[in-house]
Amino acid sequence: MPDGISDESEDVVGVLTERIEARFGMGMEQLKAAVAAAPTANPDAADVVKWHGLLVEAQSVLERAEDDLVAALQTQPSEVDDPTMGLAHRVNAAVTARDGRAMVVRWLLDPDARGKKDLAAQRLARLRPRTGPAVQTSGPHRPAGTAAPASAWRSARTAR
Repeated sequence: MPDGISDESEDVVGVLTERIEARFGMGMEQLKAAVAAAPTANPDAADVVKWHGLLVEAQSVLERAEDDLVAALQTQPSEVDDPTMGLAHRVNAAVTARDGRAMVVRWLLDPDARGKKDLAAQRLARLRPRTGPAVQTSGPHRPAGTAAPASAWRSARTAR
């Protein structure tokens, strides 16, 4: 990755946390407390704190997925079975989510980033700030093997 973040040797969350702390001149915990006390005082800080939290969450999900995959691989004979392959796909999805959130944090920290200074960006800044991600970033939270409620099937049919 550019900007000094190496895929292999550096801790992405650690590097970005250091950049956030340097940019705002305080530790991450202090910044979180300041944003919690006055969420509208500094919209840039509020956005960075929000996305940093999402990044930390994604890193945690990735670490759990990697641990699950390693444990499954240690019990495998020479061929990988379908459930273990599913764990590998889960790791890949977790890496993608973590990297996407890291890109957002890097963009928020870069005052000269593309799209921050043009007329459309200025107009967008005047609009109400977003309250969450544009799309769902995690799967449904139903236990495996549990059917979706009938109302979900009805609404899916009527949407066609």
